[in-house]
Amino acid sequence: MEPDNAEFNRAFHREPHGTPFFDAFDSALSEPLQKAKSWSPGRQRPFEPWTVQSRPELHRVAVDCGWKALGFPKQNDHIARMKNKRRIVISVLFVAQFAGLMHAAEKASSMEWTTGLPEEVGLDSAALVEMFDSVRQHKIPVHSIQIVRHGRMVMDAYFYPYSVEMRHDVASVTKSVTSTLIGLAIQKGYLRDVQQPFLSLFPNRPVAKLDERKRRITLEHLLTMQSGWDCGFEPKEARLFEMRGSTNWLQFMLDLPMVADPGTRFGYCSGNPHVLSVILSTTTGTNALAFARRELFEPLGIHDVSWPTDPAGNNHGWGDLQLHPRDMAKLGQLFLQRGRWGERQILSESWVRIATDNHVERTVNKDHYGYAWWVKGDDYPGMFEAVGRGGQRINVWPAKDMVMVFTGGEFEPGDIAQFVLRALRPEQSLPANPEASSKLRDRIIAATKPSLPQPVNKAPNASADISGKVIRMSTNTLGLRELTLKFDGSAEAKAELLVDRHHEHFVVGLDGVERFSPNTLVDLPAACRGEWIGNNTFLLQINLVGGINFYMVKLTFSNQSKKVIVNLSERTGLNEEQFSGVVSDWILR
Repeated sequence: MEPDNAEFNRAFHREPHGTPFFDAFDSALSEPLQKAKSWSPGRQRPFEPWTVQSRPELHRVAVDCGWKALGFPKQNDHIARMKNKRRIVISVLFVAQFAGLMHAAEKASSMEWTTGLPEEVGLDSAALVEMFDSVRQHKIPVHSIQIVRHGRMVMDAYFYPYSVEMRHDVASVTKSVTSTLIGLAIQKGYLRDVQQPFLSLFPNRPVAKLDERKRRITLEHLLTMQSGWDCGFEPKEARLFEMRGSTNWLQFMLDLPMVADPGTRFGYCSGNPHVLSVILSTTTGTNALAFARRELFEPLGIHDVSWPTDPAGNNHGWGDLQLHPRDMAKLGQLFLQRGRWGERQILSESWVRIATDNHVERTVNKDHYGYAWWVKGDDYPGMFEAVGRGGQRINVWPAKDMVMVFTGGEFEPGDIAQFVLRALRPEQSLPANPEASSKLRDRIIAATKPSLPQPVNKAPNASADISGKVIRMSTNTLGLRELTLKFDGSAEAKAELLVDRHHEHFVVGLDGVERFSPNTLVDLPAACRGEWIGNNTFLLQINLVGGINFYMVKLTFSNQSKKVIVNLSERTGLNEEQFSGVVSDWILR
C-alpha cells in the first residue's frame, strides 16, 4: 500500500536541497570563516565538530564545495585572509542575489552533505561512543563509518591507517552500481527492458554449447544471478579467476555450458555483472565508467572514481570500483529518495522499487536477492544492502529514513551496526547530551591517529645476512616471484617485491607504526610494518588499506640464511599457503 503524500514527504524529505545559503555550506566552512559570517541574518547553527570534514586539524577543510563552486580561489591561509572575510561574504551574497548565482550555489551544495549532531536525528551519542570503544578494544579493522539520517550526515568517521583522502575499493558493492547503470540504460532507451535476451545484443558472436536454455537467458537472469550456466556454484569463485586468465573475458562467459534452466537456480557468479558491463559498452557507445560519470556520478557530485577495465576496455562489472565512503552514502541516499536528488529524478522510482525487490527467495544465506542488491528478510522489512567482501556495505533502511556505509579490511558490519541500532530512538530528535557529545568527538579524533612508535629491538644476525639479497620464491598463488629486504639499523626497512611482472617498493616501519608507500597495482597507498620474531623469522605485514587486502608474509630462514620457508596469509581469505625460497648471493643495489 502506497503511503499518502504527507507520510511520503515526512519519510523522504531532504533538507540539503532547500536550505538557506549559509546553512548549506556550514559543514564545509572552517571555524574562522563561520565566525566571519556570524553577522548574517537568519537561523544560525552552532559549529558542528562531528565529521572529520568539519575539523580543520583533521582534514583540508572542504571549502571546495563552497568557494571553488562559486569561482573563488581556495582559502588555505585563514589568518592572512581574515580581514577580507566580511567583504567576501557580502560579495557572495550580493552576486548571488543580483547575478543569479544563488541557484548555482544551492546546486553545488546539493552535491555535498548537510551535517548534524546524532541527537538531532534521534541517535544517542553514548551508544556510538561504545561503538568506538568496541572497535578499539577488539581491534576491528574497520576503515570508515558513515551514518545519514533524515538527510543529514551525523557520523563521518575514519580509522587509521585509512583516511578521508583515500578512495576505497568497494568490492562487490560494484555489482549494485552495475545494476543501477543497466536501469539507467533502459531509462535512456539504450536497452529495451530486463526481459531482453542477452544474446540478442551479440548477434554476430559465435557461441559454444549453444542451446535453447542459453538462448533464454535475459538481462534479468544476469541481474538476479540466475543465468543457469556453469558459474557461481564452484568454491571461491573459480570461474572468475578462469575468466580473468582467458584471452577474451566475454567469450569465456558466452561459451560456458548450461547446468540449469535460467531463472531456476541462484549461483553467485561474478561473470554475470561483467557481461552486463560489456553490454553497457556495446549499447551506450562508451564503457560503464564513462556512462556512469555522465548519468550517475556527475549528477550526484561524485568525481574521484577509479574503475579498472578488462583487456577490451570494459570496466570490471563485478568489483574493483573505488569510491570515497561519503560518495557511497550518496548512492544509498539516492535509493532512499527513490531515485531523486535535489530537483532531478536521476533514476526512475520504478527501477529503485524493482531493483530492491525480492526476486530470489533462496540464496547462499538467509537474505534474499534483487537486482544485485541484497534484500533483508522479516527481521528488518524493507532494508536492502549493497555488499562487498571485507566489510564493504551500503545499507539503506527506508523505515528509519537512514543510510549506513561501512568500509574495512575484513570485519562483520553487523558487529558495528548493533551499536547504531542501540543508538536509535523512536523520537525524531533527542535533547542535547554535551557529555556524550564531547566523548564522541574525542573518539572520532583519536580514531584517525596512529599508535605511538615503540623501541626497535636489536636486529639478529640474519638481518645482515639477508639484507639487500634477492629471495627467489617457488610457485605460489600470489604470484610473488622475488622479495628483497634492506635493513640499515634504523626504524625503517625497505622491501621490494616482484609480483608477476610488477615491481612494488614499500617502506616498512620496524617501530610498530606503518609507513605509507604507493601501490601501483591498485593506485592506492599501502601501509607496511615488520618485525623480527626471534633470531630467524621476520614478519612482513602489507596492508593495502583502501585496497582491502592485508597480507602477512612470515619468512623463516635456515641453513645460514640461505633458505627460507614462507607462510603467506591474507586476512579476507584470498591466500593461505606455504612455499619456499632461496636467498641468492646477488645483492640488489
